Amino acid sequence: MVNRASLDKRPDEVATMFDDVAPKYDVVNDVLSLGQTRRWRRIVVDAMETTRGQRVLDLAAGTGTSSEPYADAGIDVVACDFSLGMLKVGKRRRPDIDFIAGDATNLPFADNTFDATTISFGLRNVNEPKKALQEMLRVTRPGGRLVIAEFSQPVVPLWRTMYTEYLMRALPPIARKVASNPDAYVYLAESIRAWPDQDHLAAWLEESGWEKVTYRNLTGGIVAVHRAFKAPESTAGAPGGTAAAIAAHKGPVAKLRRNIIR
Repeated sequence: MVNRASLDKRPDEVATMFDDVAPKYDVVNDVLSLGQTRRWRRIVVDAMETTRGQRVLDLAAGTGTSSEPYADAGIDVVACDFSLGMLKVGKRRRPDIDFIAGDATNLPFADNTFDATTISFGLRNVNEPKKALQEMLRVTRPGGRLVIAEFSQPVVPLWRTMYTEYLMRALPPIARKVASNPDAYVYLAESIRAWPDQDHLAAWLEESGWEKVTYRNLTGGIVAVHRAFKAPESTAGAPGGTAAAIAAHKGPVAKLRRNIIR
């Protein structure tokens, strides 16, 4: 069994790593972020500005913690992740949410399906993040929006140094005490250090076709929330719910239906 993914981010390695940590993932995140994770997720929900009746794609949703606020508000949310272990934990906890297995670089949804798309703390784990940004653009309706929360680079040099020291020196010992797979959190710390800064991610978004790109720093830049929009067009996206969207996607429908976690 692979316990720790490498920074080349092979999808099978990363998925297996998240399968290993799924049972305690949310609890460990709260501990390692010193309770900040919940605040960051609330800010993402506010930035989405979604309303009842709209359809939202939550990528890298894991156990569905990030999807819950939308479901609780009466919004049609689809929680998508490539870790079956995470999705199964989420489905047991929230059977009312649609959990679908999918790769961010090849999403099993039709063009123009969702009013808004979001991904929190998952883009850096994708082996081709720019391709994932293009896929998110494809499945978002014209005029729709994208909100990304991701670890970034603290903007104050002294704070950046302190944060780096925490990531590489304090985080692994803490993970060994509270996590089922401490090596996974060493990878996560390394992936955060290797991830580009706020302006680079903004440039990737623009290169991928997103417009009106802005970002907001949280906790001094430890996290950045980027928001962007898909250009409006004269024609609306394809109608229909989750099943219709999957059926409309090119490829064998029977195979795609197995992605739905029950």
